[in-house]
This record gives sequence, C-alpha cells and structure tokens, in this order.
Amino acid sequence: MTRCTRLPARRACLAPAAGAGDHRVGCRRAPGSVARVSRSAEVARDVPPASPWRGRTVVLVGIVLVALNLRIAVTAVSPVLDTVRADIPMSEAQAGLLGTVPVLTFALFGALTPAVSRRLGMEVTVVVSLLVSSMGEVVRATTGSAGGFLAWSVLALAGMGMGNVLMPPLVKRYFPDRVGAVTAAYTITIAISTTVPPLFVVAMTDDWGWRPALASWAAVGLVAVVPWVVVVVRSAAARSALAPVLEHTSEHTPGLDGRERGTGRVRRSPLAWGLTAMFGANSLNTYFLFAWLPQILADAGLSESAAAQGLALYAVVGIPTSLAAPVLAARMRRPFWLVVLFVALMVVGYAGLAVAPETGTMVWVVAVGLGAATFPLGLALIGLRTRTSAGAVALSGFVQGFGYVVASAGPLLAGVLHGASGSWTTTYLVMGATLAVVLVGGAVGARDVRLEDQWLPERPDGADGTDTIRG
Repeated sequence: MTRCTRLPARRACLAPAAGAGDHRVGCRRAPGSVARVSRSAEVARDVPPASPWRGRTVVLVGIVLVALNLRIAVTAVSPVLDTVRADIPMSEAQAGLLGTVPVLTFALFGALTPAVSRRLGMEVTVVVSLLVSSMGEVVRATTGSAGGFLAWSVLALAGMGMGNVLMPPLVKRYFPDRVGAVTAAYTITIAISTTVPPLFVVAMTDDWGWRPALASWAAVGLVAVVPWVVVVVRSAAARSALAPVLEHTSEHTPGLDGRERGTGRVRRSPLAWGLTAMFGANSLNTYFLFAWLPQILADAGLSESAAAQGLALYAVVGIPTSLAAPVLAARMRRPFWLVVLFVALMVVGYAGLAVAPETGTMVWVVAVGLGAATFPLGLALIGLRTRTSAGAVALSGFVQGFGYVVASAGPLLAGVLHGASGSWTTTYLVMGATLAVVLVGGAVGARDVRLEDQWLPERPDGADGTDTIRG
C-alpha cells in the first residue's frame, strides 16, 4: 500500500520500490490529518524519461508488427473466396459463417486472454498468440474440407483476438507517458492490416494459387514473434533499464488477489461498462458498414467497381482519425466531446445516405468513415483510464470480449431489417438509434477516473490507518 511521509514544506505519496503500480489508492494518515494525494507528486511521476523512446524501440517495433497481423486472416480470404469454394466444396451457409466467425472468435478469445496473460505474462502470451495465428493460417491453406477451413480459420482468428486485447495493456506497461501516440501508431497499422491484403491477394492467387497466397500471410505473424522473443529473453536487463517507466505500471494492484483482478471487480466498474457500451455500439455500426456498404452503394446506382471503391474509401478515411483521436484524448482531461463529434459525423452520413443516396454519395461515405473513430478512441481510453498494466489487461478483455459480441449482431440485424422493409431507411434509423448508446457509454467512459480506483475492496474508514480513495 502506498504510504505518505512528511517532507519539508509538503506531503507526498511515495510508492514502494518494488511493485508500485497504483499511485492513488491510499495513504497512511497522520494524526488529525486527512489522507490525500499530492497533485504535484502525481504530475512528477508522469514526467517521461530524458529520451522518450530509449530502451523501448524493440517493444515499439513489436507492437506495430502485432497490429499489422491483427486483421490479415479476415481480409485476405474474402477477395478469393469464390476461388477457394471452387476447390473446396462449401455451402452458402458455411461461406456465410466466414463473415460471422471473426467477430465471435475475437469476443471469446478476447475474454479469455486476461486469464492466460496472468498465468504466462503478457510478453509470452503475445508470442503464443502470434504462433497460434500463424499456424492457423498455414494449416487452413492445406485443408481439403469446408469444416477444416472453418476450424483452422478459428484458430488463426483466436490468436488475433488475443492480440487485440493485449495491445492496450502493452502500451500501458511500456509507454505510460506516450499512450496516445503509441495507440495512434498501432491503430493506424490495424487499418493498414485491413486494407493491404485485399490489394494483393488476388494477384498472388493468380500467380501462385490460393493456397500459397493465403499461407504466405502467416509470415507477418512469424516476423512479429522476433522482437517479442528478444523482449522475453532480455526481460531482466530491459526491466532494469526501464525501471523509471515500469515501476509505475506494475502488474499488481494492492488489495486484490489474482481472481479479483481478472474478473470479480471489473464488472462492477461503471467505467468498464461505459467503455464496453461505447466500443460495442460503435463496432456494431462498423461491422454493419463493412458487410453491407457495397450493396448500399450499388442500390444507390453505383457500379460494382465504384461500390468497391466506396468501401475502400470508408476504410482509408479512418486512418487520419486513428492518428488524431488517441493523441487528442491523451491531451484532454475528459474527451467526451470527441465522442459527440464522431457520433455527429455518423448521423450526418446516415442521414445523407437515407435522404440523398445518389447525390454526394462519397461525401456520406467519408462522414461515416470519420465517425468510426470512436474505435481508436476507445482503445486509447483503456490505457488512459487505468493505472496499471494488470488493470489495462482486465479492462481490455472485458471491453473487447463483450463489445465484439455486440458487434457480431450488426451485419445480421442489418440484413434482417433490409429484407423485412425492402429499403435501407429502416436500417439507418435503427443503427442511428444505437449511436445513443455510444454517447451514453462515452459520457461514462470518458470521465476522469481510473479503473483501479473503482475496484478496490471496501475498507472501513481508517481501518489499518488507511483511507480508500475513489475516482
């Protein structure tokens, strides 16, 4: 537990040398005084080292390479799915599952990741996730049945789902002074991971066949293993060199055992539910648009190629906002107004597609593309609203585990609504209504509190001479 000691002219909270993770959890009360945290001490702890990237370059490269691997198994398949089905008998239902399985797999394995990380450690878990995804991609390309293709796809996606959850806590552990900038870097890389495979996989299939073309993307995951093996092997020396940074992002939160850190306390946190609501409702809209935007644009009168270009535009315009949103959030005490801005852009885009789909079509596509920036904003807030890497792992698993379950309903719900009404207007109205959930969740999740302040166990006031301080 953090203890307060009287220093000349001021009181300050001193973190213990080993395992200091939570800097505002409690203070030893002097007789007749009220326990409080020195704001100046908190600011001093956040001062970055003299060279912001010194000793962390390998980790930064590792984070970027993991991000580059996070969407490949999804987006490399759809452009050559007809070629795959010509070689492997696959029903329409089985082919349709390929569109649903990624989100559900991300949800399931994302929820399991905090437990695995507590047992193995984050860095080793990253290596395992990369090896699992690469193995799934390679073996999937050798299978001769639809069931095998789906099963090995799940394995590839499982590794990527684990990687999704590990990114925010890795940033929190190694870059607590650069959460916004590093989050921006890896969310941009995720966007690149989404857009690059479709640009090349068709030509690769024409030259090599679909099996080598799909298997070759496993090389990205294998290359990403290298820096993390270096981190694991050199962990003792690295932790010594980075002690000024790592001492503030301990895996341990005082007052909690391992079980409570992973499960029991997170679900009681309003912050966790707020971020989950924001992430889930935003992802619901995002996956709806990725699944149906080409059809929407085709129904508006665009050619098949123009509709495909519209989908690419939707993905590309998210890159600058992926850069801006995390950086701005890190500079703002309460970045709720960013949530309002992005939701307003989504509303404008939906309204334009509903009222004037043939006029300024690409303007509306740009609007919904920019509005999707609550995704990188949510990832940044996972790091910004936690004090420890253990808290970030638990919060990330909770938010993404539940959030991707909600997201999986987007394409199906949109298809049902369109089929029942015969137009997209009803779909826009329903999806637009879910943006209210993004606003409410953002209002809670953007509050200037920290997860660990909300999940500490209750203590009687003054018990053991401590006070529990909550955000």
